[in-house]
Amino acid sequence: MSYKCNKCNQKPVIFQKYSGMHLCGQHFIEDVERKIKLSIRKEMNINKNDTIAVALSGGKDSSVLVYILQKIFKHRPDISLLAISVDEGIHGYRNSTIESAKELADKLDVKHQIVSFQEEFGKTLDDLVARKRIQGACTYCGVLRKHILNRVAREMGANKLATGHNLDDEAQTILLNHIRGDVERLVRLAPTKELDGLVLRAKPLRKIPEKEVALYAYLHNLPVDYSECPYAKEAMRGEIRDHLNELEVNHPGTKYSLLSGFDKMVKILATAYPETNIGSCKICNEPCTSQLCQACKILNSSIE
Repeated sequence: MSYKCNKCNQKPVIFQKYSGMHLCGQHFIEDVERKIKLSIRKEMNINKNDTIAVALSGGKDSSVLVYILQKIFKHRPDISLLAISVDEGIHGYRNSTIESAKELADKLDVKHQIVSFQEEFGKTLDDLVARKRIQGACTYCGVLRKHILNRVAREMGANKLATGHNLDDEAQTILLNHIRGDVERLVRLAPTKELDGLVLRAKPLRKIPEKEVALYAYLHNLPVDYSECPYAKEAMRGEIRDHLNELEVNHPGTKYSLLSGFDKMVKILATAYPETNIGSCKICNEPCTSQLCQACKILNSSIE
């Protein structure tokens, strides 16, 4: 049986099981961009003269994000867009993704800054995980990356920081924190508010499935590195991902349902877990909720 696009009768490039629609390339692209524009309107609160920083790793998600933001705001001269890449120092992996990020930033004429763990902390992620550690590599990486991104975005004058988290990422994180019983971390997944020293974060791709992000990147021939981080296999997230993908196959729309339920639930949870007052880390002076920020705690615990 030969299927056609539900909107124009052209040959489809995708079948969305969750929506029941076959879409051609043009209508697929329009569908993705429509969802992203809606997320931007609801969560980013774009104002005149905003400067938006994008965490650009060189992978498909962040590459699609910076491409779409540049497309959306290219007719807004008052909106500035810049990209920040973090080189964690992962041997045999990060160099190639950084090159992809540089190529895309040059192609789009987006201001681009690269910052490394080595320059920032005096050691790479490989150095950190080679030492006696109490947490997984992904925990070290996540905390230190956030630390760098917030500081660099702020110093570059950005008042918004966009990350490439897609629907799969969000659904996995929601389920993972449910399993761990970590309600406080669940609450912190909600769209952030403006706090002193913290650049307002947003996830414009949070309603786009990972496979659709990859297809969008392919259709636009973006210079993307598709390799997987060698540390990814350590994390429990991989098991969660596999289970969620199986559920999605058998019950289309599962990931959207998880996200929708979370968005309704988090407003209630936030009343029981109010935001903690923000202070300054006594070592690095970056904003945090205790005497030491998580980055400094990790770096101090890694010292032999």
